[in-house]
Amino acid sequence: MSGIVWLASYPKSGNTWLRAFLANYTSGGDEAFDINRLPSFSFADMRAEPYERISGRPASSLTGADFNRLRPQVHRHFAKARAGPVFVKTHSVLALMGNVPTITPDVTAGAVYVVRNPLDVAVSYAAHNALSIDTAIDLVCLESFRVPPGDGQVPQFIGDWSAHVRSWRHVRGLPKVVLRYEDMVAHPATAFESVIAFLKLPRDRRKLKRAIRNSAFPTLAAQEATAGFRERPPPAERFFRSGRSGGWRDALTDEQAARILDRHRPMMIELGYLSPSGALLV
Repeated sequence: MSGIVWLASYPKSGNTWLRAFLANYTSGGDEAFDINRLPSFSFADMRAEPYERISGRPASSLTGADFNRLRPQVHRHFAKARAGPVFVKTHSVLALMGNVPTITPDVTAGAVYVVRNPLDVAVSYAAHNALSIDTAIDLVCLESFRVPPGDGQVPQFIGDWSAHVRSWRHVRGLPKVVLRYEDMVAHPATAFESVIAFLKLPRDRRKLKRAIRNSAFPTLAAQEATAGFRERPPPAERFFRSGRSGGWRDALTDEQAARILDRHRPMMIELGYLSPSGALLV
């Protein structure tokens, strides 16, 4: 597989864990891959630096129209970076911005999409950005949710959780594999093996087992505690928290959970988070 493979997810849904696994699997080393070397393993479509390099201008001088115009050039730059699959992290909804797609089809090979229970997403997003739970819920339910440019990043159009999932899960003509975060937690070998098969990487059970161990949350958290993590935003105490699923039960009130359920019920049923009658399954 050659071209861009998008490592896509709504924010705080397991994207960094996926990248850490792939870095460990493809490097093949016995020691855990250094989390602070992840930017050398995969690109990130929200980084401003390639836009600045291609335009010859500081990101602060670029308009929304400039970013949209430059986006396909940046993606083509990514695609030429190396032979084989080029992994690019994205949190963007699959849509048009200024009539320009958020991913560039002619350099796209496929996508690995990670989805997580929005109840847990809201809790994790609040901690990650030092927000109140209610503010995080507002964003997870906000159709027009965007991350503005700044701090070395370009503007990102995220959208609400259901629209984001729908845009990637239902798109036609894009080779993809969809993973539930909860299955990555409960059945990592099965979940990650499906990624290896999709990417047509050589299958090696010893490497798989080692990569799962070296990208497990205790390992990632230990690395962060020892050397820090460049991707941790300043407001967050730490990037890698518990990594478990279902933590929302200890963090959300009934009213807060109901706000998310009311907004995202159909997609949660589709993904098996809720039964058709509305009972929580995860």
